[in-house]
Amino acid sequence: MSLIDDGHRIALHELAGHRQAAWESQSAHVAANSAFYRRIWNGATPPRRLEDLPELPFSDKADLRLSQPAHPPFGDYLAAPRDRVSRLHRTSGTTGQAMNLAMSARDCEITEIVGGRAQALAGLGPGITVVHCLNYQMWMGGLTDHLTLERTGATVVPFGVGSTELLVRTILETGITAISCTPSYPAVLERVVSEKFPGIAPADLGLRLGLFGGEPGLDDPALRQRFRDTWGMEPRNSNYGVSDVFCNFASQCDHDTALHFVAHDVLHAELIDPDSGDVRPLRAGAEGELVLTHLARDCQPLVRFRTGDIIAIEATDTCGCGCAGFRFRVIGRSDDMVVVRGLNMFPTMVAAVVTGFDELSGDYRIVLDTPPPYDALPVRAELAKGRGDDGTLARRLEAAFKSRLGATARVTIVPAGTFPVTEGKTRRVIRSHP
Repeated sequence: MSLIDDGHRIALHELAGHRQAAWESQSAHVAANSAFYRRIWNGATPPRRLEDLPELPFSDKADLRLSQPAHPPFGDYLAAPRDRVSRLHRTSGTTGQAMNLAMSARDCEITEIVGGRAQALAGLGPGITVVHCLNYQMWMGGLTDHLTLERTGATVVPFGVGSTELLVRTILETGITAISCTPSYPAVLERVVSEKFPGIAPADLGLRLGLFGGEPGLDDPALRQRFRDTWGMEPRNSNYGVSDVFCNFASQCDHDTALHFVAHDVLHAELIDPDSGDVRPLRAGAEGELVLTHLARDCQPLVRFRTGDIIAIEATDTCGCGCAGFRFRVIGRSDDMVVVRGLNMFPTMVAAVVTGFDELSGDYRIVLDTPPPYDALPVRAELAKGRGDDGTLARRLEAAFKSRLGATARVTIVPAGTFPVTEGKTRRVIRSHP
């Protein structure tokens, strides 16, 4: 299968022989069966040594988006016969065109095991009942993430999205103690509890572990503390992935809130300068765009795939939890980055400022209604329920942006309830200019 039992607990240098053998097999498979990469490589032969991978050009989401309409439904990067496709998913399309994802039985099993490693690191395991509240309608976050949860030995309740009042009753009646969802979904639950269950506070539901993914923001200590104070739950960033690669290949543990990379035996990671494409060393303190290569993939193998995620490496030594993969934080997505007078601004940075004000709900939008360049960051921040604006809030928030981020912001305060609370991914950057 190319996976190693507990491969995420083996140091990278000890996996060198395994990874090299996996690359030799995988590169031969791609070269023989992927018309997509033969075209991108322009007839070049993939290097035999994994460390020589930078000899090959990058691929990215834009390439895949062109390939699928031209060669429906899976694109000409489908590298296995159609009868090998065991499962079909579709991406959420949050950042553009939705994509069809093809997985063989082996692809499915590897994906589930790798995701199970991440969920287990985050604290899930036998004896815990977790309700899974992501969309099951073709999105990989539904069924496939459900199966990663099962791989931990936990009892998994396949709830999905919608019917939130029924969800609250189900949690109360069945003794569910963990929830798997996006970080923005508890706000939906809070509203329903307040409106439909008088006399019950969110903490009364008994949820003790929150397994979050699909959206940024959980690195913010203020948001984590809100979950603890409101719900009595420990929030864990348990589900970081790239749908085209693996639904989940990194999570935090109870020792360290940074994300732990758990897939070195089947996935090769590079760090590059997002502008020049130059490779940067994967070492503590380095920042750059994450680039990924499958070392074991049948149906839609990707080689030097630019994820668009800008990450910061925090450590490369083995964590106290036993995970040997590098630890990192996601700074933001390259397509969500807004340059303000030469400063790179990401939604996570905005969230860290907004959540520091008790008068605000923590929800916000960055609305770009003109093309760049930008001399100020346009932020709309929402009041918390029952809170008012004394007339100085926007000015105080702008001062906080200036002092903490060095950026000029143009803040508009909007009433509580202005922004819809969602059960799926929430878009924070709205580009409405032509």
